[in-house]
Amino acid sequence: MNSTHTFPFIRTILGDISSDKLGLCYSHEHIVIDDSYPTVHDKNLLLNDLDKIVKELQLLRQQSVRTMVDTMPVNSGRNIRKLAEVSRRSGIQIIAATGIHLEIYYPSDHWRYHYSEDQLTQLFVDDIEKGIDFHDYGGPIVERSPHKAGIIKLATGDEPITKHQEKIFRAVVNAQLQTGAPVLTHTNYGKHALAQIELFDRFGADLSHLVLSHVDRFKDVEYNREILKSGVFVEYDSAFRWIPGEENWTYKLLEKLLPGFPLQITMGMDAAKHTYWKSYGGEPGLDFLVTRFREDLEKLGLGEYFNLIFQENPKSLFSFKK
Repeated sequence: MNSTHTFPFIRTILGDISSDKLGLCYSHEHIVIDDSYPTVHDKNLLLNDLDKIVKELQLLRQQSVRTMVDTMPVNSGRNIRKLAEVSRRSGIQIIAATGIHLEIYYPSDHWRYHYSEDQLTQLFVDDIEKGIDFHDYGGPIVERSPHKAGIIKLATGDEPITKHQEKIFRAVVNAQLQTGAPVLTHTNYGKHALAQIELFDRFGADLSHLVLSHVDRFKDVEYNREILKSGVFVEYDSAFRWIPGEENWTYKLLEKLLPGFPLQITMGMDAAKHTYWKSYGGEPGLDFLVTRFREDLEKLGLGEYFNLIFQENPKSLFSFKK
């Protein structure tokens, strides 16, 4: 990284911005998912119609959204050329991810299983400091784009954390410490969140520069409280997913935890399936968080926290820190 940088700053795919320019931010999204191993197995994951994507994002910009975090990491549907075009056309600032996703999004003989910790570290660092490969490491030729990653991602599933996943944890922490980039994780319904935190702490990560996603799917207030007590951020994204008639656990957790941890909670849609997008004919649309959800937050007596959730907390989280 250029040592002349003035911290803090946020790295978007169209260039670095002052943290003060972040604006209202969706903290966990899937904006482009191109034809890839994941979409072969689930066509609903295909998000590559640029006109429809731009239309949806322009609607968000009209609702004062300024930044979105695209969390599709290396070689699992990421297309940096398309993502950059979407950013230019929509006016939405996009933070792109490096890192590795769940095993189910890669073939069983993928290179992720064969690269060493040092090789993975270098790959993540190069995405952040040099630019993301136009071909997303899908072939023998690497052609660096000018578009750099602004977060590092990893994921764990239902099973206990494996030795292979531990190697990725170490590479992610190495890259965080070398670059100052924030780290975002996937949890399956919040499972193994505390185990993730324990590993990050053991490997020397900056826990205040880490966000664990989807933990509002774990229906336990005290479990979520323990996560927050560690000093990490959480990202909730299931406010629209709970079945009508059953308890909305995202709202319950916000009611119980926002007053005690107002500076550690962020939110997104994680709308990885095009059936959630209005522009694809789906629902509720990505504007849910700035329309219906914002109204619901007011009804819950939590309206004062909206700016923290969507602006101040992401600003702190996604800024590069040395």
